[in-house]
Amino acid sequence: MPDKHLSTQFDSELNGVSSRVMELGGLVESQIRLAIYALSQFNAESANQVIQTESRVNAMEVEIDRELSSIIARRQPTARDLRLLMAISKTTANLERVGDEAEKIARMVKSIIESGSARALPSSDLRVAAELASGLLRKALDAFARLDTAVAVTILKEDDQIDQEFDGFVRKLITYMMEDPRTISASLDLLFVAKAIERVGDHAKNIAEFIIYVVKGADVRHTPMAQIESAVR
Repeated sequence: MPDKHLSTQFDSELNGVSSRVMELGGLVESQIRLAIYALSQFNAESANQVIQTESRVNAMEVEIDRELSSIIARRQPTARDLRLLMAISKTTANLERVGDEAEKIARMVKSIIESGSARALPSSDLRVAAELASGLLRKALDAFARLDTAVAVTILKEDDQIDQEFDGFVRKLITYMMEDPRTISASLDLLFVAKAIERVGDHAKNIAEFIIYVVKGADVRHTPMAQIESAVR
């Protein structure tokens, strides 16, 4: 993380907890990739691996929160240091929720496989949205590591593409269910998968907003894009 502090030990603690967040981000990224692979191949073994990893993600979130609480209690940081620690806490929570979405995708994939309707559904149509969401999460983590507000703004804009993909997929899925009512149960599972993918994009967007908060001290949640760009300049 940029900027040196008066206390070298405080610097070391900040770097340590930041590294843990990046480690959690890498674990969650791998979860998403594996969940997407499980979906594209309807692979139950990969889906099980995603589900099994969730407990490790949860444990890491608790460990990072405990470390953050300790730093705040001992150092009593102010201004940007405090904003950074708050943003790390919120980023950690969002990464844990991305892990939840990956687990949800994996469980829905298993349900679709068990229904026997896997090949009858347009699951391949989700690939674009899944790749967008995964790429957005990776970009958000990279931007957070560098506190890059320019990239953060780009992420906020790109999230709209995932929303558009989701809306288009829902319309197509409704058509499938109307044409063949036998696919309704599996189609609803696939709809939950699509929503989980969309939520991954939302969490990447949240992380981008935290970056702007740390660097500029501006809370840009629920703020029009023109005002966000003005705040970042």
